[in-house]
Amino acid sequence: MKIRNLIKLMAITIMCVSVTLSSCKKNLTPIGQLTTANVYKDFNNYKPVLAKLYTAFALSGQQGPAGNPDVAGIDEGFSNYLRELFNMEELTTDEAQIVWNDGTVHNLHDMSWNSQNEFIRAMYDRIFYEISLDNEFIRQTSDAQLSANGITGNNLVLAKQYRAEARFLRALAYYHAIDLFGSVPFVTENDNVGVFFPAQKSRADLFTYVESELKAIPADMGTPRFEYGRADQAAAWTLLAKLYLNAKVYTGTDRSTDAITYANKVIAAGYTLEPHFKNLFLADNNKSNEIIFPIESDGIHTQGYGGMTYLIHAQVGGNMDPAAFGINGGWSGLRTTKQYVALFQDNSGNTDKRALFFTNGQSETITDEYTFADGYAIQKFRNVTSTGAVGTDPTGNFPDTDFPMFRLADVYLIYAEAVLRGGSGGDPVTALNYINKIRTRAYDGSLSGNITAPQLNLPFILDERGRELLFEMQRRTDLIRFGKFTDASYLWEWKGGVANGQGVSSNLNLMPIPSTDLINNPTLKQNPGYN
Repeated sequence: MKIRNLIKLMAITIMCVSVTLSSCKKNLTPIGQLTTANVYKDFNNYKPVLAKLYTAFALSGQQGPAGNPDVAGIDEGFSNYLRELFNMEELTTDEAQIVWNDGTVHNLHDMSWNSQNEFIRAMYDRIFYEISLDNEFIRQTSDAQLSANGITGNNLVLAKQYRAEARFLRALAYYHAIDLFGSVPFVTENDNVGVFFPAQKSRADLFTYVESELKAIPADMGTPRFEYGRADQAAAWTLLAKLYLNAKVYTGTDRSTDAITYANKVIAAGYTLEPHFKNLFLADNNKSNEIIFPIESDGIHTQGYGGMTYLIHAQVGGNMDPAAFGINGGWSGLRTTKQYVALFQDNSGNTDKRALFFTNGQSETITDEYTFADGYAIQKFRNVTSTGAVGTDPTGNFPDTDFPMFRLADVYLIYAEAVLRGGSGGDPVTALNYINKIRTRAYDGSLSGNITAPQLNLPFILDERGRELLFEMQRRTDLIRFGKFTDASYLWEWKGGVANGQGVSSNLNLMPIPSTDLINNPTLKQNPGYN
């Protein structure tokens, strides 16, 4: 069983925070005799409160698996941060299509969403719920507040580290806001708690803010790999590298050189590729030295119907054996398109071990969007360990498998792409070496899948990212960066709502500000092309 310090600390509930997002109206409801004033006078409470900031990415509410949701107005399982991030980043692309007919979920893959889409609203609300939690913790751990509460000595050092971690988590949430929505309301710890209309900040200004936060916090953060599951310096550097890689999309200015700079920092931090690719997605993946920053799951302590519960159960159906995935049954939801399958075509006869398709009883073509047997199923994440042991939840509902939000292979790919985009501080030879390290693993240690320098180009990188990072919530962002998300130059099944796919309006490169927030905050401006 995994030892999860932060998750176990979540057994101590410090406070419940309900948030009306646009107005930033907060109601801090004491649990028993606990109030903000006395919670932060006792340093023993700091780490349990910090744990809530982390687990808000994995959990959907104040109790598991359901019953006291963080975000109202949608099914609690749907409202989970990771589940909605998957829906935004994967269901909208060639990598995933879903059978279910829940609300407007099919509008995501069909690319026919609007500002009333409840799944987009849930993602937006989740982002700002996380930001609200982070802001409150940062507010209560300012230098002045720490002094007023008598926090001194080593406790003061730790409190500042916790504050830096909270700032990282807030930066991560704002990164997702920048990527998905562009210009959004902006709130920090400097805003007073109360009812007001937060001003909308431009995408470029938000980029600058997140950049400045990520540059400021490493001095107070733990060194790389100091404690599994917590954000450290390498997590901040990785997020900076990702921010810079997408800077041309976000700001209009290429920052490939900076992407290389921070990728180099991560690469030099002591991480190594997991020898066996499949082990990255098993119930004991916390043992991997490749994972830089995970969203932790635990079958006993983080029970819910989003996150990894969703990812593992929803991919299982048809002739797939749920027991092989360490679960009590599949939800028959997710399959992939034939265009994604085509990324693995290799005329040499070699086998890429990342082609984790289940084909028995499945057709390659999605003729009917609502039939699980149409489209190859995916068998990437499992609730079994590398030794074959099933996860800790005896019911088979809730997995132990962590989600690898950041890992080394992604950083290698960032480095190579930034070099190809003309960034300085790196070189093509090193880039090729990193790519071939990834591909050697993909071919079980064989060099047969390695490529040569002339083959290393930007189209190859996009395809390689698809092969390496399936279902890891990267694909939409990648396709946008390469100009393929809405464009007719790359089509996949049911893109644009037709069987063979079609190009769609470029305004869909941004999600709409939810109509509910436009009503709540009349100062907001909608993204172009939406009402």
